[in-house]
Amino acid sequence: MRQPVSGFIADSTISHEEILKIIESRHHDPFQVLGRHPYTKPGKSKGQRTQHWVVRVFIPDAVQVRVMRMKKQIGELNQIHRSGFFEGIFTPQKLPDTKYQLAITYNDGNEEVISDPYTTLPVITEYDLYLWGQGNHYHVYEKLGSHPLTVDGQTGYYFAVWAPSAQRVSVVGAFNQWDGRRHPMRVMGSSGVWELFIPGIESGTLYKFEIRTSAGMVILKTDPMANKTELRPNTASITTNLDNYQWKDEKWMADRSGLPDNRDTRYSIYEVHLGSWRRGEHGEFLNYRDLAHQLVAHCQDLGFSHIELLPVNEHPFDGSWGYQATGYFAPTSRFGSPEDFMYFVDYCHQNQIGVILDWVPAHFPRDTFALSYFDGSALYEHADPRQGEHPDWGTKIFNYERNEVRNFLVASAHFWLDKYHIDGIRVDAVASMIYLDYSRKAGEWIPNKYGGRENLAAIEFLRQMNESVYQRFPGVVTIAEESTAWPGVSKPVYAGGLGFGMKWNMGWMHDILHYFQNDPVHRKYHHNNLTFGLMYAFNENFLLPLSHDEVVHGKKALLSKMPGSYEEQFANLRLLYGFMWTYPGKKLLFMGSEFGQWNEWNAEQGLDWNLTEFPIHQGLLAWIRDLNRLLLEEPGLHQVDFHPSGFQWIDFHDVENSVISYQRQHDEAKSPIIVIFNFTPVPRHHYAIRVPDSGEYRVILTSDAEKYGGFQQGSDGILTAQGNESGENHLSLSLPPLGCLILKREPYLPV
Repeated sequence: MRQPVSGFIADSTISHEEILKIIESRHHDPFQVLGRHPYTKPGKSKGQRTQHWVVRVFIPDAVQVRVMRMKKQIGELNQIHRSGFFEGIFTPQKLPDTKYQLAITYNDGNEEVISDPYTTLPVITEYDLYLWGQGNHYHVYEKLGSHPLTVDGQTGYYFAVWAPSAQRVSVVGAFNQWDGRRHPMRVMGSSGVWELFIPGIESGTLYKFEIRTSAGMVILKTDPMANKTELRPNTASITTNLDNYQWKDEKWMADRSGLPDNRDTRYSIYEVHLGSWRRGEHGEFLNYRDLAHQLVAHCQDLGFSHIELLPVNEHPFDGSWGYQATGYFAPTSRFGSPEDFMYFVDYCHQNQIGVILDWVPAHFPRDTFALSYFDGSALYEHADPRQGEHPDWGTKIFNYERNEVRNFLVASAHFWLDKYHIDGIRVDAVASMIYLDYSRKAGEWIPNKYGGRENLAAIEFLRQMNESVYQRFPGVVTIAEESTAWPGVSKPVYAGGLGFGMKWNMGWMHDILHYFQNDPVHRKYHHNNLTFGLMYAFNENFLLPLSHDEVVHGKKALLSKMPGSYEEQFANLRLLYGFMWTYPGKKLLFMGSEFGQWNEWNAEQGLDWNLTEFPIHQGLLAWIRDLNRLLLEEPGLHQVDFHPSGFQWIDFHDVENSVISYQRQHDEAKSPIIVIFNFTPVPRHHYAIRVPDSGEYRVILTSDAEKYGGFQQGSDGILTAQGNESGENHLSLSLPPLGCLILKREPYLPV
C-alpha cells in the first residue's frame, strides 16, 4: 500500500495518485486530468446534483492562479499541492466554454497570463494516424513537428512527435524554463504519436522534446521533423512558419510540370558544397541569398543548367559535408534561415537554373540529441548492430522494415520538393542500402528471409519513394549513386526496377580517370578503358559524374591527376571534358574543376578563385562555356543520351595511335556531330576518318584553340569529305596533340 505523500494542502475532485502522476511527470495522458472537465457537484438538498466545470492546472512555482474571461477575473483556483497543482469549480454560466485564460503569480513575484493548453481537442486525425502507421502519409511533415496554429482565436504552435516507447513526452523550451513538468503531451492511442497545442508560442522559439523512456530515464531530443534548428554546436529546434515566403518562380514550376520526359532535358550539373565554394572576407560562411546571386551568375556565365548541392540538411559535424544528417526537414542554419534557402532556390529558378539536392536516407549519426535511440529504444535504427550500424562510417542504419521509418524518409523527399520547390533528389550510397552484406565480412550480416543478401525492405522503400515522387511532382528527377551492377536502377518500378530517373555511371568515371592518369605512351595498353563503357552505356539512364569524391582524400584535383608538362596537363583536362561532354549521358562536374583547381578540395576554405586571373585557367573556363553552349544547341548531344540510336562508333580500333572517333545524332538534327580524339601528345597529320555523307564539314570546336589555352594545332575551318571506290566518304584531318575536334556537316546551323 502506497504511503501518504506530503505536500497536499487541500482536497481535490480526483485521487492523489492521479495528481502525483502529473506532478512527477508520469502521466501518459495529462488531458485526462488537466484543463476543463465536467464535474457533477452535490446539491444542498439530499440527492440533488448539479452540473459544473472543474479546472485543473499544474504550474510549478506558482502560488496563485486566477481564471479570467474577457479580461475579467471569474474565480481563483485552490492550491491542492504545494508543488503547483491547482483546481477550481465553476458554474456553466461562469465558464461556458474553453475561452479562458490563467493569470499566474509565481513565488518570485513575477506574473503572466496564458491560455490553458489542455483545453483543445486533438489536431492530428485518426486518418492521419492510419496513414502514418501504414507508411503512406507523404505530407506528414504538415502534421508532425511544430506548426503555427490558431485555436479559438488563440495563436500558438502545435507540436507532435512519434515516440511509441516513451512513458511521457513534453515540450520544453525557455518559455517554460526547460521544465518537462509544465507541458506534457497527450499520446494518440497506440500510434505512438504525442501532440500538444501551446498557445502564445511565437515563431523563433527554441524547443526540444523531453522524453521519459520506458526505463524511466529522462532524455532531451531535437525534433526529428523540425523545420529550423540552432547553429551548431547548439542543437535546439526552432519554431518557424514555412508558408510566409512569397515565391516568384511560377513560370519555372509550370514549365517544369509540363515536361513530357525530363530525361530528354539537358543536364549539365554544377556540383557545389556551399560551405567551401566561396567564403566571406574573414573566412565566414556566406548567406544563402549571397550565394544565390554569386552562384547563379557563375553558372549562367558558363552555361550550366543545374546546381547540385551537397546535403543542406542540418548536420552537427562540418567534416561530414552534410552526409551525416540530423535534420531531415531543416536546411542547415550555417547559411541562414529557411526563408533564405527558399530565396536561393527561387532566385535560381527565376534565372532558369534548376536545383538538385543530395539526400542521405542510408544512415544517420549516433549523436544522442537526435535520431539515435530517439525514445530510449532503437526506433529509427535496427537494434542488432549487424543490421543497424554502418561499419565504414560509424553511423546508424535506418530500419526500413518499420512503416513509420519508411514514411519518415519518403516524406522527407516530398518535403524538399514541396516546400522548397527542389527539382531533383540525388540519393547517396544506394548500394549500402540494398545489400545486407555491404562492407561486411561473413558472419557480420543477417540474410533476408530467402537467405539472400538483398535488403528487401530498403528496396521497397526506394521503389515507394520514387513512385510517389514521380506521381506527385511531375518534372522532377531522382538520381541514384549506386556503385554496383544492380539491374534496373533507373527502370520503372512497374518494369521491375528501382524507379530512379537516372543513375551515376561510376564505372565510366573510374575507367576514364584511370585512363587519363596514365602517361600517354602507355595509353594504348589501356584502350579498353575508353571503349568498354559503351558495352553497357544504355543499360541504365546514366549520368557521368566527376564529383567531389574524386578530388579529396589524397586523390588529387582533376588537373593534378593529369600527366605531362604544365601545358599538357591542361590539354589533357580539356580533352577529358571534351570526351565527357560528347559521350552519352548527362553531365556533372564538381566546383573548382571548371577553372582547374590545382589543390585537392578542402571543405574548410573557399576555392582558389585567384587562379581564374591567369590566362590558361581562363581558357579552361572558356572551354567549359563553349561545351555547355554546344550541349544546349545540339539535340543530338542531350536528347538521345539513353538510347543506342544516339551514338555510333566511327572508329575505335586505332589502339596504336590512341585515337577514337564517333558520332552523336538525333532524328531531328540535320546532320550528326562528329568527334575525334587524339589521346597522345603527338600530332596526327593526314588522318582519315569515315563520315556518313559527302560534302563540307566545319570544325565547330577544337580543344587546342588558343582561346582555350592551346596552340592552335590541328584542322580548323571547313573540310571537304572525299568519296572512295567503295562508296565511303572520308575526311583527312590534322589531329592536335592531346586534343579533340568536334565537326558538323555544312551548313552549320545552331538549333
